[in-house]
Amino acid sequence: MKRFVYGTLAILSVINSVCLAAPEPAIVPYQGQWTVGVEFTHLQKIMLPASGSIQPKRFWYTIVTITNNTDNDVSFYPKCDLMTDTYKIKSAGTTVGPMVFEKIKIRHRSRYQFLESLDKTGNIIHQGEENAKDIAIIWPDFDAQARSIKVFMTGFSNETVVVNHPVAMDNDNMPLKVYLRKTLELNYELESEPDSRSDASLVYKGKRWIMR
Repeated sequence: MKRFVYGTLAILSVINSVCLAAPEPAIVPYQGQWTVGVEFTHLQKIMLPASGSIQPKRFWYTIVTITNNTDNDVSFYPKCDLMTDTYKIKSAGTTVGPMVFEKIKIRHRSRYQFLESLDKTGNIIHQGEENAKDIAIIWPDFDAQARSIKVFMTGFSNETVVVNHPVAMDNDNMPLKVYLRKTLELNYELESEPDSRSDASLVYKGKRWIMR
């Protein structure tokens, strides 16, 4: 038991070290750097029947609107993770079937007539307001013991930075290089207790740009 506790503390220590050492995004972008405009809906849940179970299955999603106001078309290679305060991480789209997106599309069809799913949106964002994209980003339900969550969405900027890993070394006994990307972080807390998670709702606590 002590070994497990010490091991957990060591992992958390490394995570905290990386977070503390990570640089912040540039206040003024360097030449060639870009960040597209991003608007988002707050996380909300949708319930779907689960095969072989009387309990419906819960998913969480946000809809982001991406507008490229740069001078060029830009590449779009997103990575969207949801992390709980229990350090459980879920990637968007994992174990999320197409029916979930279809239900979301129907729910929001009056506002988002051309809603796209994250995995079908393509890897180019064309410039101009007329080419703005509305994209649904969906996660399966998260750890029932969680009290707060963070959402990390990467791909809206080409700003990157390289830092030294605080612990890991390469074959030459030099710190491994870690590549960080400009990432939009959203923070939420849960209103309900874990034993009433079926009625859970999220309280928005803010956003920020980080390097992750």
